[in-house]
Amino acid sequence: MRIKPFLLVTFFSLLLFNCKQVEDKSSTIELITVEEMDSLLEMRKVQLIDVRTPSEYADGHIDGASNIDFRDDNFEALIAKVDKTKPVAVYCGRGGRSGKCSAYMKKAGFTKIYDLDGGITEWKFKGKQIVK
Repeated sequence: MRIKPFLLVTFFSLLLFNCKQVEDKSSTIELITVEEMDSLLEMRKVQLIDVRTPSEYADGHIDGASNIDFRDDNFEALIAKVDKTKPVAVYCGRGGRSGKCSAYMKKAGFTKIYDLDGGITEWKFKGKQIVK
């Protein structure tokens, strides 16, 4: 009679462990705050990419950012020139385009992607400097 409880516990334990989602550590996207982005930039730990349009970029961008327009017809070719083995931080106006860009970059094999939560709008709101 003691076998039934043991089998039930074993069955549910196996079921629980098999349902656990496996995390893909080979490529991750991390949504980061302005403060975290600032720290990464100070430590020079990331390649910084502004995925807004060239005119938005010209109106002001985070110092050190390269502009690769997410809506450009050549986006895939341009983003392929970025080193996939080094961490990349992306941002846009508010976070929509950078989220889509991050998802594309993950599929393309980038190993570590940081996405600025709230984009440059949040960056400016927190009093951080931009350059023109």
